[in-house]
Amino acid sequence: MLYKSKNRNFNYKPRFSKENQDNSNGDFSSKNDFISEWKEVHKKNRKVKTALPIVTLILFLVLLLIGMYVLDSYIK
Repeated sequence: MLYKSKNRNFNYKPRFSKENQDNSNGDFSSKNDFISEWKEVHKKNRKVKTALPIVTLILFLVLLLIGMYVLDSYIK
């Protein structure tokens, strides 16, 4: 019923190790490619904001109908 938790393994690579400094030139171009691809996909998937939210439009419509009812009842 109760399982003993497994030891966690992390693939940690120090940022400023000597091995990373030698390979940093090759990784730079692939990093830029990833960033540019991510920005393109992000632009395509971005939601377009409407001028007024739907909730506001519904509230405005309800208030308009109430106002029309009140004005109509006073005129008669």
